Amino acid sequence: MPPATPEERLADLGLAVPEPVSPAGAYRPAVAAGGLVHTSGQVPLRDGALLATGKVGAAVTTAQARECARQCGLNALAALRAQLGDLSRVSRVVKVLVFVACTPDFTEQPAVGDSVSELLRHVFGSAGEHARSAVGVTALPLDAPVEVELVVKAG
Repeated sequence: MPPATPEERLADLGLAVPEPVSPAGAYRPAVAAGGLVHTSGQVPLRDGALLATGKVGAAVTTAQARECARQCGLNALAALRAQLGDLSRVSRVVKVLVFVACTPDFTEQPAVGDSVSELLRHVFGSAGEHARSAVGVTALPLDAPVEVELVVKAG
């Protein structure tokens, strides 16, 4: 039996790649350059609405932020698929950047980031293991609690 495709691995989790989110400004959702594809920051939009709004550590729990991070990851996969035509063309996830809009005393940014990291590892196997930064910020677009960017190598 041939190896499962990224979409089949997502289906194992009961997930699917959504339609790409339309840019909210004068930018592209993903750009390829030098064998790498960079996604723009993706917020946790599902069916045109944010999954949550507000700061993690106040109005948003860590569990809700993890769900938001996973949705951001799915939206980034949608941008990649639109750019590459097929997620099977991703040969390596290189870097993940997770922004968490949070209260000053919130320190669980890595736990929030783990949600998208776990998703990418499941979808791409060992090629989904990556470098990552998870940082707390004071605010994100649309009052989103999480935003995620990916850099992948296309093969």
